[in-house]
Amino acid sequence: MPIRRTLEGQRFFVTGATGFLGTAVVERILRSIPDAQVTVLVRPGRRASAAQRTAREIVKNGCFDRLREELGGRFDDEMARRLLTVAGDVGRDGLGLDDEGLSVLGRADVVVHSAATVSFDAPLDQAVETNLLGPARVAAAMAAARRALAEAGEAPADGHLITVSTAYVAGTHQGEAKEELLSTNRFTIDVDWEAEVTYARRLRQDLQTASRRPEQLAKLTKRARDELGPAGDHLLAARTERLREDWVRQQMVEAGSARAQALGWPDAYPFTKALGERVLVERHQIGVAPAADAVPITIVRPSIIESSLAEPRPGWIRGFRMAEPIIISYARGLLAQFPGVPEGVVDVIPVDLVVAAILAVAAKGPDPTGPTVVQVASGVVNPLGYAELVAYGEDFFGRNPLYDERGQPISVPEWSFPGRGKVQRQLRRTAKAMDLAERVLQTLPLRGRQADLSARLDERQTTLKRALTYVELYGAYTETEARYRVDRLLELWAEQDDEDRRDFCFDPHVIDWDHYVLEVHLPSVLEHARVRTTPGGRSAVADRPTRAKRAILSPDRHLAVFDLEHTLIASNVVDSYAWLASRHLPPGRRAAFVADLVAEGPRLLALDRQDRGDFLRFFYRRYEGASVEELAADSWDLFHRELLPRSFPEGLARVRQHRRLGHRTLLITGALDVVVSPLEPLFDDIVCAHLGRTDGRFTGHLNVLPPIGEARATLLEDYTARHGLSLAESVAYADSASDLPMLEAVGFPVAVNPETRLAAIARRRGWHVEHWSKSKGGAAGLLPLGPLDRGTERSRQTVVGRRRAAP
Repeated sequence: MPIRRTLEGQRFFVTGATGFLGTAVVERILRSIPDAQVTVLVRPGRRASAAQRTAREIVKNGCFDRLREELGGRFDDEMARRLLTVAGDVGRDGLGLDDEGLSVLGRADVVVHSAATVSFDAPLDQAVETNLLGPARVAAAMAAARRALAEAGEAPADGHLITVSTAYVAGTHQGEAKEELLSTNRFTIDVDWEAEVTYARRLRQDLQTASRRPEQLAKLTKRARDELGPAGDHLLAARTERLREDWVRQQMVEAGSARAQALGWPDAYPFTKALGERVLVERHQIGVAPAADAVPITIVRPSIIESSLAEPRPGWIRGFRMAEPIIISYARGLLAQFPGVPEGVVDVIPVDLVVAAILAVAAKGPDPTGPTVVQVASGVVNPLGYAELVAYGEDFFGRNPLYDERGQPISVPEWSFPGRGKVQRQLRRTAKAMDLAERVLQTLPLRGRQADLSARLDERQTTLKRALTYVELYGAYTETEARYRVDRLLELWAEQDDEDRRDFCFDPHVIDWDHYVLEVHLPSVLEHARVRTTPGGRSAVADRPTRAKRAILSPDRHLAVFDLEHTLIASNVVDSYAWLASRHLPPGRRAAFVADLVAEGPRLLALDRQDRGDFLRFFYRRYEGASVEELAADSWDLFHRELLPRSFPEGLARVRQHRRLGHRTLLITGALDVVVSPLEPLFDDIVCAHLGRTDGRFTGHLNVLPPIGEARATLLEDYTARHGLSLAESVAYADSASDLPMLEAVGFPVAVNPETRLAAIARRRGWHVEHWSKSKGGAAGLLPLGPLDRGTERSRQTVVGRRRAAP
């Protein structure tokens, strides 16, 4: 049964071709089967058609490098001739195929269904729609395509459906799992799959309803506000909605895991895969289903698919599989222990062996008596022990350590084999303590390098939660005692001639674990992980600020926009008011003025956190009746005596750098125009607060309220459009999460001396952070007071503190 000659010129239809296994299947057919034609079913994306996704995600993948090199200049023509894309979705009845797509499916000799939701933490309904119903949908579409061609007077192909399942449909039972249908497995619980589909769909609707209840929305809104602070209603609403969707998703994930575990599967992935096999067989088995619906079926069940042994090249992998995140976390010293039994077996199979087995199954053809199962696994015939794998990791990373940001080697911890429950309890206790520490830090007025503590804590929390996720998702797989027999696979191997054994190897015996793990797989993991593997010098992480600063100060930038308070000057509107209001107060009134303003501080702070616009409107009423002329004169005194000594010289120098580079500069601040007028020579434009004036005095009411929150992003859009500039080529500097809309609007956001929320956000998003030092000087004490005016008394109204009821 020569594979190459048997399959030569046949027409293949492949689902899941943008995935790891699917990409390898498509490449192997095009490279190794002469004149074979491949049609891939691809779901169109939001911004890309199905054909565009095929070109970008399949053909341009490194898996095709060997074929690209072999064909040379003929590569594009060969792909155009032999690779066809049809738009569709296995999550929809009929696969979403149009008449042309249905016709192509009806003419396919072999249909390889590898599309699946392979994540172990997929929402239950998503796993149900793809894994449970997907195989039967493909079979039903094949039957419908066959009928349509027959009605049109054309002869359909006797399409052979090869559906890829997983060896883990056997569940968590102990002992050997045979290559048999689940209906004949005495350990499989009989589950009403239609009821499971109904439950999953209804649960999604119920959770959507629950997520919109007032009490739940109040909790999510509070959480969003805790994360973002006064970032503006739009961002808070967007974050709340994202948290609502995440809550629904997490509830669906937990429901799937709970349901699967109650029935003997570790999670929703093998649970829905198992039911998917049953639905497919019940509805489309030859000899059982109506002849019009019957389809020749073979089920291929691989174990854990990992990087290739040899084809198309050693170590080829697409994305991180199950083991890779754990391996990298261990190598970085972040994961000191993981559940598992030292005597256990990690059933791993290289992807190219799975692909070769699928092609061998295709060449053999379907069993005319009904569906058959072929398992592709190593645990029975060539086991890799868990303790052995740990020893490989210790050896490899002992000789090839990763390096930290300072260029120092990371010593891997000594691996232990605790129980899953113990590890989960330890991680959860630590996570709870870190959550408490983060809440405490959020209440402290930390800024700049001090706020980095919060950002680092946030990063550690992320790492901790990721480790807990790994334990919860993969722990059951490291503790499983099921062993997957491969009798039918080995019988198929025995039928191959020498040429096929050389070119289409799928015998698990050939895997030399020393060679595969140490020389193929682990080096490939490091290559794809983008971690530092060389000592000394500056790491990519350490060099990132230098590259970011170079990009920010590139002549290609268009606009540099700055916030003022705590970005360019370590001061705020309250400080400026205190200085100006006390400038001409006699000594006897100063103490009362300070006491009055300090007592009102908590209320002012709460109002500022609640709504910056309301705070500015309320606070600036204190200027009612102040002389415009005298306040303007005092503002220059304020600038030289107070603001300039409290400025960040690096910030002012940065403004000048941007101007020298030809960038337009813009200041956006809530300060009054008279206060910031000394800064006018630095900027092309200043957007600030303007108080109303009448008869030479301020009214206390704002004529122009500066943009806050999301209004700053809108202003930047209008400003750049008016001046012919690009937001993508603009830079924004700010210190607070309240400026998130402005930072998100530009292509180059910079967090300057960030407060705790922005420090954490900037770290998560990879934004550039700068710490600018303050000048020595400025007033000391609770409030900066103007110098005593010992001149003659002036018969005029001055700016004084007035208590006002908050709006």
